[in-house]
Amino acid sequence: MDNDRRSSDDKPTAPDGRSARTGEAALNPNQIAQHAEIAKRGSDYLKTLAHPARLMILTHLSAKELSVAEIEQLIGARQASVSQHLARLRSIDVVGSRRDGKAIYYTLADDRERQLVAAVHEWFGDE
Repeated sequence: MDNDRRSSDDKPTAPDGRSARTGEAALNPNQIAQHAEIAKRGSDYLKTLAHPARLMILTHLSAKELSVAEIEQLIGARQASVSQHLARLRSIDVVGSRRDGKAIYYTLADDRERQLVAAVHEWFGDE
């Protein structure tokens, strides 16, 4: 065996516990579990957003509060479809709602979604 210290998973580590390859601190099992949970939550979040109609809804909501009827007109979809998309967005706390009589109005839950919409437009918009 060479002079490298080996961790329990048999990867080379420096005497101070850092990765011999990168010089970064090796992750402990709790950190690995935490990274896995973050990756899972991020993946679930992005899967929910990964639909053109949902991204259009977020784009329009980044400008102002809208009723379901207004969203229907803006994205050219039926009420049932819009309601399903809004339910998915509510399930990950991306949008908030309020009722005024028979109308339900939607807004973005917080500024992170507005930043996300801006980033999508920056990355994939006209150059």
